[in-house]
Amino acid sequence: MKKQAAACQLYVLPAREAPVAVILRRGPSRWYHVIRWHTDTDQFEHGAWFKGRIYEESCDLSPDGELLLYFALQGWGPWGTSYEGSWTAVSRVPWLHALGLWPQGDTWSGGGCFAGNRSIVLWSRRPDLQAHPDHPGLGLQIVDAPTPPRERFVRTGSDWSGRDHGGHAVHVSRGKLFRERLGDLVEIADFNGLQPDPQPPPDWARAPLAPAPARKKRSKRK
Repeated sequence: MKKQAAACQLYVLPAREAPVAVILRRGPSRWYHVIRWHTDTDQFEHGAWFKGRIYEESCDLSPDGELLLYFALQGWGPWGTSYEGSWTAVSRVPWLHALGLWPQGDTWSGGGCFAGNRSIVLWSRRPDLQAHPDHPGLGLQIVDAPTPPRERFVRTGSDWSGRDHGGHAVHVSRGKLFRERLGDLVEIADFNGLQPDPQPPPDWARAPLAPAPARKKRSKRK
């Protein structure tokens, strides 16, 4: 009897202001796949494949759904490099090319959240935290701000559950995405069966962010 392949694991990061979410798909065990989900049309854009560990609870999506902040570990290669084995980075969805990257060197802290579309809070405890010179994070602002709450509800038997931007309950279970609407449970997508297929990010995903506009100085009243 042929052994049935294990289901992949899914974790969803909804944008707070746009009908967009990022799905972090895990499987096989050391591989992650990034997928952009347009929650209003149920269209999916497949992006990066990453061999390593992404800490889902330490990731966030910008309110406009354009940028992903993620905390990654790839300890078997970069421990002796300038990336220090683990890092926090910001990329364009659904890719992982780091526009800004902050080497961490451990997994005791790291990751962060968005305080605005281009402003981030970093959760690192490193007193010497600095951006990598090859990924300086131009156009991003690091701020101190409270972590915005994530609206969640618990559905028994699901790997993740929440609501889409139409207010409908959505959840994932055994590699499948479901929505509840008018009492009916509808399967939106099945992400099982995908195999790692890493591709280089497109040029638009590598383009640096536009610098944040400078604040205008207030003229003194005479």
